[in-house]
Amino acid sequence: MSKVSMDCNLKSLLSPVREQNLVKKKKYPVTSQTAEEHGGLLQPFFVSSMFRVRSEQEEEHSEQISWLRSAALQGDAQLLEAMLSQEIYRRLLNCRSGWGVAGTPLHAAASRGHAGCVRVLLAHGALVDSLDVKAQTPLFTAARGKYLRCLLQLLCAGADPNGSSFNLCSPVLTAAREGDADVLRILLQYGAEVNELSKVLVLSSVASVCSGPLYLAAVYGHRDCFRLLLLYGADPDYNCVDALLMRLRQRRTVLEMCLRHGCGADYVQLLIDFGANVYLPTLIIEKTTKQNEALELLLRERGTPKSLTSQCRLALRRHLRKINKIHLLDQLDLPQSLLLYLQHLPPPVLPVL
Repeated sequence: MSKVSMDCNLKSLLSPVREQNLVKKKKYPVTSQTAEEHGGLLQPFFVSSMFRVRSEQEEEHSEQISWLRSAALQGDAQLLEAMLSQEIYRRLLNCRSGWGVAGTPLHAAASRGHAGCVRVLLAHGALVDSLDVKAQTPLFTAARGKYLRCLLQLLCAGADPNGSSFNLCSPVLTAAREGDADVLRILLQYGAEVNELSKVLVLSSVASVCSGPLYLAAVYGHRDCFRLLLLYGADPDYNCVDALLMRLRQRRTVLEMCLRHGCGADYVQLLIDFGANVYLPTLIIEKTTKQNEALELLLRERGTPKSLTSQCRLALRRHLRKINKIHLLDQLDLPQSLLLYLQHLPPPVLPVL
């Protein structure tokens, strides 16, 4: 097929997508309230990306770039393969285009969950951690859309499970807030950071409390995500690294936040099991009257020393977290019953003879 005939076919095939994008085009104000939802505050990267002058190559081949992106949006892996067999399209593979949030074809494919297109684009050399104008990586868009196949493809290709440091949100924070336990588990298995503080607070001069993934999972009532974060080494006290903790004006523990927000005794019990310091929270009785069960549990724990086996489990898990190997706990050369105990799982049921 000649280049002219292919271009004509592409125009007729992709024009509906272009019209659809025009109809759906929206504008979002960039404020601190919408920072996590729409990609971040007006930081240097964001400003330069929004007002970036297109390169000579992007200006000259804007139509071809748009066709490449539209094919990825439609999920037509066969068409993408045919286009990328030509040198011109291979050179444009990592160029950004699109209305509103300009991104690469890999962003487009990942945002719609088109695993076949993701595979084709990666095979032809697409940059796995390329950024759109909001500093979102393709992995971030796949995680937000709950597209597990695309997520695994990108991680296997070497994508950073933490997303971009330029973006004020992260895949883990988004999954914890939305309660996406499957997405969260995959990210944590590939080494995503569990003690990440929201960058909205890091950049803010009025930061008062933490807002890490553990806080978000608790406040939004996602118990499965809450437990999963603890299993993969989330700090049960502040869910924050020490360097960032020093910048906070008020250091409220996860325990205190659970009591204040009425998260229930099961959240408090999980924090106790995973080694939270029960003496840190400042208890204001009148504000926790609706939390009688959780409060009684906490007060009872303050007067009860931990068992030796529990302390050994906490010490081993603390060491694995320190050397960043907590996600490999189930691969330790230990008896199965001990591995289950270290993972806070019930012992195996022995057959009755």
